[in-house]
Amino acid sequence: MLSERLQTSVIRALNANQQDAKPASVALESLPAAKDPEQPCMLYAHVPFSERLRHYYSAKPCSYDEAQAPAYYAALRKEMQMVADLGYHIECLYISGGTPAILIDELAQTIDRARELFDLCEVSCEIDPNHLTPAVLDVLDGRVQRLSVGVQSFDDNLLRSLQRNEPSCSGMETLERLVACRGRFESLNADMIFNYPAQTEDSLIRDLACILESGVTQTTFYPFMTSPAAEESVAATLGKIDHSKEAHFYDLICKTLTSKLGSPLKNNTESPESPEDAEDIFELNTYQEEAPFTLGSVWTFNALDATLIDEYLIDYEEFPAIGIGGFSYLDGDLYTNTFSVDEYIRQIEAGHMSVNQKSQFNKTDKMHYRLMMQLFGLELDKAKWREDFDVSVAAGLPAEYAFFKAANAFAVDDDVRITLTSKGRYLLLAMMREFFAAHSM
Repeated sequence: MLSERLQTSVIRALNANQQDAKPASVALESLPAAKDPEQPCMLYAHVPFSERLRHYYSAKPCSYDEAQAPAYYAALRKEMQMVADLGYHIECLYISGGTPAILIDELAQTIDRARELFDLCEVSCEIDPNHLTPAVLDVLDGRVQRLSVGVQSFDDNLLRSLQRNEPSCSGMETLERLVACRGRFESLNADMIFNYPAQTEDSLIRDLACILESGVTQTTFYPFMTSPAAEESVAATLGKIDHSKEAHFYDLICKTLTSKLGSPLKNNTESPESPEDAEDIFELNTYQEEAPFTLGSVWTFNALDATLIDEYLIDYEEFPAIGIGGFSYLDGDLYTNTFSVDEYIRQIEAGHMSVNQKSQFNKTDKMHYRLMMQLFGLELDKAKWREDFDVSVAAGLPAEYAFFKAANAFAVDDDVRITLTSKGRYLLLAMMREFFAAHSM
C-alpha cells in the first residue's frame, strides 16, 4: 500500500504538465470560435464577491464592493454575448461564486439574459446559506433548476475558525433552511468540505448526520484544498493540512452515505436542535433497508430519487468560462481568465474577453485530462478512448496506468471500460484536489 504522502507526491507529478499554464505568445483577446456549433456545451459564469472572506483556496478573495459589483454583473452579461457571437451551443448555465446572489436583481438579470441568448435546458446556481430566504428564493424559483448551497460545515466552531467574520447563519439555521427548501428545486445540493486542519472525526460525523436529516437530493464532499500561493497563510492561521487523515475521512463519508450502515435511527423522528444533538441520532452501526445515497462521481452523492446531478465536469468535457478566475477547456486546450476584477471590467469594456492565458495540450495532455475527468465520473469508456486517441490507455499513459494498477485502483479493467475501487476513487479525489488547487490563484 502506497503511503498517503507518496500518493500525493506522485499525483502532483502526474498533474505537472497541466498545472504549468503559460501566458500565450501573443495577447489573447478572445476564446476561439466554436469548432462544432451543434455540440451542446455548458457555460460557466463566476461571480467572485463574497460576504465572508475565507482563509483558504484563493489568495485574493473579493470582498463585496457596492459600487463595483453592478459593473461586474454588467460586464458578465456583455461577455455572455461574446460567447454567443462565437457560435457556442449553450444548453446549461452554471453560476458559481463567491456569492452569486449577493445582488439578487443583478443575478436575475444575468440569468434572464442567458435565456435570451441561448436555448437553455437548465440553470445551476450556487448560493450562500444566508441567502436561503423567501425573498431570494422567490426570485430564483423558475429561473434556477439546480440550487447548490455552500454549507461547508454545520459545525459553528469550525466555521468561525475559517471565516474572518462571524458566519451569518448558524449550523442549525442552515439545516432548517435546507429542510424548508425540500421540493422547491429539481436538484438541491449541499456543498460540504472535509479534512479541514482543525476538523475532527466527531465533527465530520455530525456533519453527515445533518446532511441525512436535511433531505437534500445531492451532496458534494470536497476535500479541503488551497492554492500554492495560500499554503503558508493557511498553515499559519488554520494549521497544516494533514493528507494522512483525508483518506480515512473520505472512507467514512462514502460508507455513511452509500451503505445500509450509518443512517439515522429508523424509529427516531426528532430533528437535532444543534450539531452536537445530531450526533445523538446518528450511529454508524444502524441498519437501514436502503442506502440513502448513491455515488454520482468521486465526490458527489445522489439521493435515490434524484433526477439531476449537479456536476458539470461529468456532463460536459468541453466548456467556455466567463468571469474572473474561470478556466475553459475547448478543443483540447485550457484557457485561464484574469483574476483581477478591475482588469476584467476594463477588458470587457474594451471589447475583449477575460481570457489571458492558454495552455496548449498535446496528445498526452489530452489523454491525461480525459483519464482524470472520466474516472472522476466513475467510468472510462475504452471504445471512445481508442476512437479519439488511436492507442490503448496502458500504451498512451504508461506511468499513470502503472500507478493506478500498483495502487489497486481498478475494479474493472476489460476491453470495454475501467471502473474504480474505493481506493481508486480516493486517488481520483486527490488528483482532482491537486488539479483545482493548481489552477486557482
